[in-house]
Amino acid sequence: MNDQTHGDPLGNSSFRPANAALLSVAHLEAPVVVPSSHFDDVLAPTLERLRLRPGLLEKVAGVRERRWWSPGQDAAEAAAETGAKALSEAGVDAKDVGLLISTTVTRPHLEPAVATSVHHQMDLPPSALNFDITNACLGWVNALQVASAMIDAGAVRYAVVLGAEDVRSMHRGTIERLQGGEVTRRDFLDQFATMTLGCGAAAAVLGRADEHPEAHRVLGGTARAGTAHHELCIGDMNHMRTDAKLMLTEGIEIVADAFAGGDQQWGWSGADRFVIHQISRVHTDTVVQRLGLDPDKVPMTFPTWGNVGPISLPMTLSKTAPELAAGDRVIAMGVGSGLNSAMIEIAW
Repeated sequence: MNDQTHGDPLGNSSFRPANAALLSVAHLEAPVVVPSSHFDDVLAPTLERLRLRPGLLEKVAGVRERRWWSPGQDAAEAAAETGAKALSEAGVDAKDVGLLISTTVTRPHLEPAVATSVHHQMDLPPSALNFDITNACLGWVNALQVASAMIDAGAVRYAVVLGAEDVRSMHRGTIERLQGGEVTRRDFLDQFATMTLGCGAAAAVLGRADEHPEAHRVLGGTARAGTAHHELCIGDMNHMRTDAKLMLTEGIEIVADAFAGGDQQWGWSGADRFVIHQISRVHTDTVVQRLGLDPDKVPMTFPTWGNVGPISLPMTLSKTAPELAAGDRVIAMGVGSGLNSAMIEIAW
């Protein structure tokens, strides 16, 4: 039974799945490496006119490169491929899946749900529920919460939570705008974060802990909402405007509050690994310092993958998984524009 706690004036909530476990997590890197110098090259006249130095993406954000899908490559196909990989690693047959949740933000259309295409390509049964959950970069963690609750309720036996991000059109639109002769320094800085984004895919399979004692138990977590700041980052598939400074200062407060709730209930400060949403060097350093974490326990993938939206966290978890030992306490720490934060402890 889930233990829900409400009433805190800042919107804190606590949840404790009773019988949910992570059976596998997999990721797929997009194949085309795009160095940050690419943006310096195509925006050289703008940088010179605005008296901005090249190399800001690496020097300020710490993003050396990010990845794009190959021309003609479809992100939904990548999501389906990663989902099939996760099922194989979990030893679960597609016909036994009862739930598919897609957390893709960079959706190619408003309708239908991205999950419908992925459901079809994975050849899941007609009985498998499928829908999207979108909550900016927090979607994957939220989907893990929903899937865990549905497993606890006995509604499904196995769930697949996945996503694939494709930021190519956002990059093209941003470059085109920033090449304009009327672009101001403010315009450039507002769209700076867009150039840190990257493509990739990740998927996880969840099931009943009592049927899979060898799996990684989803123990519980906390969430915090700070929606007074919902206008700090607003984007569509062509344009994203971000107040990076306020996103950092206000976002870290939401993250700190959510972590404090988990630390009070479960002693999270003593965990073995903290897998955080990958944004930038500044964000990571600020989280580490503010929460008093050991930086050696915080894996980083943003230098080579950039910010891959909601699946940057599961991609990082998948890459880190071979280093984890049975019994390790892993805190998956999500945050998304809006602002919202949710965190889940997984007993490896």
